[in-house]
Amino acid sequence: MNAEEVLALAPVVPVVVLDDPDAAVPLARALVAGGLPAIEVTLRTSAALEAIERIAAEVPDAVVGAGTVVRPEDAQRSAAAGARFLVSPGCTASLREGMAATGLPFLPGVSSASEAMALLEHGVTVMKCFPAEASGGIGLLKSLYGPLPQIRFCPTGGITPANAPGYLALPNVACVGGSWLTPADAVQAGDWDRVEALAAEAAALSG
Repeated sequence: MNAEEVLALAPVVPVVVLDDPDAAVPLARALVAGGLPAIEVTLRTSAALEAIERIAAEVPDAVVGAGTVVRPEDAQRSAAAGARFLVSPGCTASLREGMAATGLPFLPGVSSASEAMALLEHGVTVMKCFPAEASGGIGLLKSLYGPLPQIRFCPTGGITPANAPGYLALPNVACVGGSWLTPADAVQAGDWDRVEALAAEAAALSG
């Protein structure tokens, strides 16, 4: 599976922060049941790698990825845990090389034309736009499409159910990333029905 194929799985990629690895499997099952198989588990907590490992082992219909990959070793550890794609908030030369070395699809983060062009020089055409809203949002992506139409983006950062359709309507946006699908209170309470309902609403979004 390449990066384009990961982004084509659903209009929204849930961006998940997990403090308890025991919540990983039921959370992933709820998201998949709602129609969102691609799941980004961010490396912001000590539970993240174990969560990725559990989802990879126990939820076969999930395509679990690692987010907040900021060092080459993050990419290596994520791949070893079973991640099937990698996402970074920004990108340096060493990080790009480290992610590419895993052989996994990866979405390097960019927020400007120069950053995008630097990745294009290395054949990367699928990227994360982050932080999307703070960097100019829909206006930025519209502006980038003219000179760089070959790039496909997954905007993340400030995306909501209200503004997601505007992003999804853009020709250079493949999907969006969002954290609203797994509210902290729902995860802590184990309210997987609520997570599934939010996922189903997101899976129905279109531009």
